[in-house]
Amino acid sequence: MQLGSDAISAILLTLELALFSTAALMLLATPLAWWLQSSRSRGARVVEIIVALPLVLPPTVIGFYLLIAFSPNHWLGAQWLAITGSTLAFSFLGLVIGSMIYSLPFVVQPLQTAFAQLDKKLLEMAQVQGLNYWQQFSQIIFPLCQRGFIGAFVLGFAHTLGEFGVVLMIGGNIPDQTRVASIAIFDAVERLDYAQAHQLSAVMLIIAVLALTVLYWRKGSHHAR
Repeated sequence: MQLGSDAISAILLTLELALFSTAALMLLATPLAWWLQSSRSRGARVVEIIVALPLVLPPTVIGFYLLIAFSPNHWLGAQWLAITGSTLAFSFLGLVIGSMIYSLPFVVQPLQTAFAQLDKKLLEMAQVQGLNYWQQFSQIIFPLCQRGFIGAFVLGFAHTLGEFGVVLMIGGNIPDQTRVASIAIFDAVERLDYAQAHQLSAVMLIIAVLALTVLYWRKGSHHAR
């Protein structure tokens, strides 16, 4: 299997997008999941519903509203254009933001589950011993919830790999900037270039299988203990 430079560029851009989006999501989703799991307020339940919306909304709906928001004719897009001189729509950063929104529940929900299983008495003991929040996280929460963190990262990464609707709506099809693998596969099929489509699909399938293997291997090793 010999991939052309355009195909390699699309795959590398897809991996870059998945890594950036998932890393940023872990930073955002960790405190959010902790708050959603521990809070009993109505506000938390409303936020939980909003976070879960990408699970049921068509990706094109999310992409459409993000495209409007990123437009220079609307507040967010206009402010970004005024500050940076460039638009959010049809940019790599726009793809990162869109992918984060679309993959948010796939990262938040595994973390919520992991945090719910954590024995809160351990944190109470840590507070008595004078550990600050960062020490509690690094010495207790992260080690005991490590499987949840790994699962959240892998699911967010794998979900971003296969995204099509959102990236097409807000990113278009700009080579080396927004043309990710899913868009390249669609283009190849439209051109009836099934050989190229097969090659790209095979590479993405291998990457996805490897990511899920890590996830289920971790689950298996955990149950074996």
